[in-house]
Amino acid sequence: MTHQASHRFARIAPRKARLVADLIRGMRIDEAMNELQFSKKRAAWYLKAVLKSAIANAEERDADVSSLYVAESRVDEGPTIKRFQPKDRGRAHPIHKRTCHLHIVLNERG
Repeated sequence: MTHQASHRFARIAPRKARLVADLIRGMRIDEAMNELQFSKKRAAWYLKAVLKSAIANAEERDADVSSLYVAESRVDEGPTIKRFQPKDRGRAHPIHKRTCHLHIVLNERG
């Protein structure tokens, strides 16, 4: 039985979030939580919240929490917010504020 959670439109670049998502894939949830707790990456904060939500979803469905592991941790690209930065002599340079969708799927070891 799988249990999932997601955070859509997270204000972090997907390239940066994928580094942390790849780190926890396949881990037991207690190991993954420790890894995210002590990671210095900003994306760890977002993924920790999604992992907590997935664990809560599993508890609601009466799953054995001690046997859960991260079956899938995926980062999809979201919409890019386009802004402009004023520069000298009346010019404007584009700024791309990237967003992403974070997905975590938990599964029980059987």
